[in-house]
Amino acid sequence: MNDQSLLLPGERIDDLQLMNLRIIQSPDAFRFGMDAVVLSDFAHVRRKDRVCDLGTGTGILPLLLYGRDHSIICDAVEIQPDCADRARRSVALNGLTDVITVHTGDLRAIRSLLPHAFYDLVICNPPYSPADASLPSPNPSLRTARQEGECTVEDMVAAAQWLLKYHGRFCLMLPAARLTDAFDTLRRHRIEPKRLRLVHANAARPARLALIEGMLDANPGLAIEPPLLHKNADGTDTDEILRIYHLR
Repeated sequence: MNDQSLLLPGERIDDLQLMNLRIIQSPDAFRFGMDAVVLSDFAHVRRKDRVCDLGTGTGILPLLLYGRDHSIICDAVEIQPDCADRARRSVALNGLTDVITVHTGDLRAIRSLLPHAFYDLVICNPPYSPADASLPSPNPSLRTARQEGECTVEDMVAAAQWLLKYHGRFCLMLPAARLTDAFDTLRRHRIEPKRLRLVHANAARPARLALIEGMLDANPGLAIEPPLLHKNADGTDTDEILRIYHLR
């Protein structure tokens, strides 16, 4: 199949710089950013893990996780039909239809979509802003991706609880300012925070984002990892960011 036959008007194919993987994106819809790449690096992927990505958007997280370990099997859930279709075509573009399955559906109805206690790893890059935090974007795709409305962090954590096996892991990324609320929500759903890494623009700036891994029905005990710095003092990308982007 000609790669261009998978594209709709205005779409393009981007190279992920990892194992020859590529992704279809549209300039008129939500496109993945640094947060998805950093979250995929933070997640501990183990051989033959069954993975579920909640709110997959472009399908970036399943592709990046597969790039790290070809033995995984992944289900991805996306509420927006056009985004789900684009993610599905990206999976086909990479010849991974037997590895990654994209489901069009609402994660608030996860019990009717995917099996209970089936997954080793659930991953989610949720909307960062509460519904009333700012003026909503007029673009429906951007509004759903960036601002709670279709679902909340509570909804996503509840879905993860349903999906995870005993001691399964849940990885997500949120603004650092929402960290205490995130921990409270995780614990109410029996997901114990086990790893935390804060993301800073540079060493002089406060934390902007928080990478969190929780484990279902685990004992308390939180490991706080070294901070992730995006830029050096001179404005260049840090060595670790270059590594995460597979540029070093």
